[in-house]
Amino acid sequence: MSDEEATEVQPYERSSAEVAELIAAGARLIDVRTAHEHEAARLAGSERIGLEELLDRRDEIEQDGTVIFYCRVGNRSGMAAQAFSEAGFDVVNLTGGIVQWIEDGQPIEPADGYVAEPGEAAAILEARARAAGN
Repeated sequence: MSDEEATEVQPYERSSAEVAELIAAGARLIDVRTAHEHEAARLAGSERIGLEELLDRRDEIEQDGTVIFYCRVGNRSGMAAQAFSEAGFDVVNLTGGIVQWIEDGQPIEPADGYVAEPGEAAAILEARARAAGN
């Protein structure tokens, strides 16, 4: 893969501002992260369908509306967006994921939430540190 291919922006990539507009217009919002990541912080109105179960649950996703996928930084949701785009769905990937969403000042639930690490062990350690006030 050339450097040009590696940096090519996919047609379904959208900024947080663009995603916020699509959400306001009624797009479906799917978080492909793990359950503990979703619990720690999420975009309001999102539902969680983990990347590992997305293929098995594809029949639950209608093809007649826009679907926004997001994850921590956009990699997992980018894979989902690419697969669903190739299958004919109208999809969007939140560029930069929830990390960029928060950096851009967009709201999350809960308001005092945080972006959890994807690995279970990291999440446990992070939760313990937060509980201890570190």
